[in-house]
Amino acid sequence: MPTSNTTNNSDMHYQYLNATGKLKYNMTNDYMFRMVLQRDRNTLMNLISSVLDLPLSEIKDVKIENVIEPGKAISDKEYQLDILVLLNNNTYINIEMQVVNYDNWINRSLAYLCRRFDNAARGKDYNDIKPVYHVGFLDFTLFEKHPEFFAKYQVRNARDGYLYTNNFNLYVIELNHTNMATHNDKRLGIDIWAKLFKATTWEEIKMITQDNPSMNSTAESIYLSNSDFAIQEQCRAREDAIAHEKYQQQLLEEQTKKLEGQAKQIADLSAEISRLTKLLEDNAIKH
Repeated sequence: MPTSNTTNNSDMHYQYLNATGKLKYNMTNDYMFRMVLQRDRNTLMNLISSVLDLPLSEIKDVKIENVIEPGKAISDKEYQLDILVLLNNNTYINIEMQVVNYDNWINRSLAYLCRRFDNAARGKDYNDIKPVYHVGFLDFTLFEKHPEFFAKYQVRNARDGYLYTNNFNLYVIELNHTNMATHNDKRLGIDIWAKLFKATTWEEIKMITQDNPSMNSTAESIYLSNSDFAIQEQCRAREDAIAHEKYQQQLLEEQTKKLEGQAKQIADLSAEISRLTKLLEDNAIKH
């Protein structure tokens, strides 16, 4: 796995090793996810190395294009908290953590990808367009009839699968399907990243880092971010907002089912009225 190539700072003292019990906020909280990747360059590089199957030696520079101030409140328009990374000054990578299924991920992820793909400077040739990746970490199943841990989507010929371009890439990693990780997924350590993101206790994190020391800095960044009051407040605000969104979604689903039930009752009643009307008409004709 690529992350094993990083320097093992075993002589360093990591504060997270003294922590016990439940995390206040883990990496499925999209604000915490952003803060950790923004705080720790090694984490960002190692994660990209794993997901893109790119040796660390080939990663010369990573730059987050949409940095936010730690603890800064996020407006409703920015609730996705996607992280836009410029890799080696020649590739764009959009990274997102999403735990609520709004049934719009397919179109939304494509919209994000298309916006970023349109990156040619005014007056420049289209051949100067930088390759783009949209990497979504989802804590739900995108296609119920086709669950998959790590899916890669590209533009291909519908008849024979011939690749149209490798500059347009959409990756989906379903955190709830680590049991479906392939041999290659495990070779790259992507299943380990998923387990780290979903870990809810310090004991879980220590077990992961014990076998993957290159993730020590990630764990330390999680600890430091959880210790920052301003970041805690924003993580709490995100969880409150998500809980409210889930509640509203549940209410909408209940109301929809109720209306569907009422519509069926009305349809059944209408059919019965039609039947009785026809029966009366037939009787009137006979007499």
